[in-house]
Amino acid sequence: MEALGADSVLLTGCDGGLGLGLLKGLLQLPTPPRHLFAACLDPQGKAVNEVALGFPNVVILPLDVTDPNSIRAAVGKVREKVGRAGLNLLINDASTTRRSTLATETAENMAMVYSTNTIGPLQTSQAFLPLLKEAAEAEGQRGLSCSRAAIVNISSILGSIEAGEAWQERQDVCYRCSKAALNMLTKCLALEYGGSGILCVSVDPGCVSPPSGEGTGPVTVEESVQGVLQLLARLSANSNGTFWDWRGQSLPW
Repeated sequence: MEALGADSVLLTGCDGGLGLGLLKGLLQLPTPPRHLFAACLDPQGKAVNEVALGFPNVVILPLDVTDPNSIRAAVGKVREKVGRAGLNLLINDASTTRRSTLATETAENMAMVYSTNTIGPLQTSQAFLPLLKEAAEAEGQRGLSCSRAAIVNISSILGSIEAGEAWQERQDVCYRCSKAALNMLTKCLALEYGGSGILCVSVDPGCVSPPSGEGTGPVTVEESVQGVLQLLARLSANSNGTFWDWRGQSLPW
């Protein structure tokens, strides 16, 4: 697998699923990050602690992306470890959904899912911006890449307005709308932060497993993780503000 090159990485959503898979994948890189922050709702969770066991470079952080106080506390913990070197890579993976159809969707579902899937990445990106900027401004850093400074928002093809993917299989209006909004957020972040040396992209990891946890999708966690990490290693300035899938293919907004 290609080297990612990021010295420090913070990954949200490490309680299970893709987040936990990405944590494993990052640890299996030829040169793992020197500082790997695994952000979880439950830092005492068995799964994440088993993965982190024996890896002194992993710091398990409590982080609720819907709680500004929790985010600020996480920023402080990361600052303690990385100092003025900053944070190279923020992967916003924390996500939720409620199964629904257009007929059954509710305001409560929309607000809850939007709070985690869209507002969460916004607040987290805002809070970690100073650390990302410090990494981007480090001596010798040039161009845009995940090894310099980057925000990666884990999105979904279901958030593509143009594709309208899999409507008959799962409508999940709250999830689709939240991921479409997340894609717009990625574009906004790219426009605002790109000039500061911070790369911003959206990535669809594939249908690994429905967010409800029911069944499995056509892509295994291992396949998705390998594809996502290979993609991240290849991203450059031309990738800023773009939308990709785990196979390295460009997706329509």
